[in-house]
Amino acid sequence: MNPGNINHVVIDGQGLTIEKAVAVARFNATVEVAAHAVEAMAKSRALVVKILDENRVAYGISTGFGEFSKISIGTEQSGKLQENLILSHCVAVGEPLKEEVVRAMMLLRANALCNGNSGIRPEIVLALVEMLNRHVHPVIPEKGSLGASGDLAPLSHMVLPLLGKGEVFYNNMRMSGGEAMRLAGIQTFSLCAKEGLALINGTQCMTAVGLLSCYDAIRLAKTADITASLTMEALTALKNAFEPRVVGVRPHAGQQLSAKNIRLLTDNSPLLDASQQLRVQDAYAIRCLPQVHGACRDAIAHVKKVLEVEMNSVTDNPLLFLEDESVISGGNFHGEPVALVMDYLGIAVSELANISERRMERLVNPALSNGLPAFLTPNGGINSGYMICQYSAASLVSENKVLAHPASVDSIPSSANQEDHVSMGTTAARKSAWIVENAFSVLAFELMAAIQGIELRQQQMQLDISPVHRALFYHVRESVGFYGFDREIRDDITNANKVVRSGRLIDIVESLIPDFE
Repeated sequence: MNPGNINHVVIDGQGLTIEKAVAVARFNATVEVAAHAVEAMAKSRALVVKILDENRVAYGISTGFGEFSKISIGTEQSGKLQENLILSHCVAVGEPLKEEVVRAMMLLRANALCNGNSGIRPEIVLALVEMLNRHVHPVIPEKGSLGASGDLAPLSHMVLPLLGKGEVFYNNMRMSGGEAMRLAGIQTFSLCAKEGLALINGTQCMTAVGLLSCYDAIRLAKTADITASLTMEALTALKNAFEPRVVGVRPHAGQQLSAKNIRLLTDNSPLLDASQQLRVQDAYAIRCLPQVHGACRDAIAHVKKVLEVEMNSVTDNPLLFLEDESVISGGNFHGEPVALVMDYLGIAVSELANISERRMERLVNPALSNGLPAFLTPNGGINSGYMICQYSAASLVSENKVLAHPASVDSIPSSANQEDHVSMGTTAARKSAWIVENAFSVLAFELMAAIQGIELRQQQMQLDISPVHRALFYHVRESVGFYGFDREIRDDITNANKVVRSGRLIDIVESLIPDFE
């Protein structure tokens, strides 16, 4: 389902998908809380009130937090305890998170609370959703989370406007949270027992960054198949490595899918059909395309599955269970499931960029391009052509290799060693987002080079390319012209990046090849 076509999302703690979350975060779909979720939250809140009335000992309700859990808190101070939690935990630093990440965080936190295990008043969750719908976006610095007990610092910044504090972006202005909430007509609150914990104990920052990166990685993997197939035309590549019987005897799902895509994209290409006897095999960057792209696709599919479980999970502490009125202190806030797959996503996307740059090297290197002019310029010597495009792509790939070092293998104890193992999941998620951004740029460089190589090859061989590639070729040439003589190439690079990020290449292919995946 295309997130851009989703206009309204109903949340109840279950059934939220990456596509729905992207629709809210990136395309401003409106959000509604289901009536049965409001009822579930009200019942959970009633249990908290009962616990206080009966003077029961319950972590985070009638006690302090972490090392201070040994200290009993009276009913009259429980609200102050919760507000102090937010005020003392809003310690994130750095540049503000992107608006789409903040929107995803707000959506995910509201969805988790809708399950009715957190003891929060439904009015607060409804106000959080109203902030989304009225575009009141908290200023949340990007750094400062250990990923357990959840994303405490960034989520505290998210909560501040609900208390009439903090800062927000509203009506294209940065202003105080209290002023923005007043202007937007949204109620602010004094927190009661358990509510501060309910709002900030969770993995919603890392998951928000992760789901947006995962969605983009899915698009990037499709785009990588497209750019690779264009490169195959330019390099007169062999198609036998993509046959169904070859990939069928090693039946990884992603490998078979990628091979099928390449077959569909290169089908009915007179240029390639005339080139199949030129050599017996191609280099790995071409011949092993299904194996590398396919493994990356399988990794991304696994990441998506884990994230969608996390998006519909209750991740605060303690948890309330109405059937026997239990208040249980657990560890659902620990970000390890997200941390591991965020590192996995970064590694997979880094590999998509890595092999893309190797294909580009074959396009610009006359020793490897099967007859194309050096650096894809027909007027070499005074003109450098695409020489430094490969240089820049190599730089991005090298940077990705550094970023792909896993964050989840690290841990540092906090809170007087009560929180003695943490996930670093938010660091892993932020790194994966950076890698995805770099990878799109690497594919843009390959796309430019492949289109240039195709035009030069057609001049040599006087043969047409596949019908799908022809449509892609003309689309790219609308914004990136033939590079016959050196010019201010930065405009071409900017335009190529817009093309790969827009998803238009995927749209064109899917309109012509319904079976493309």
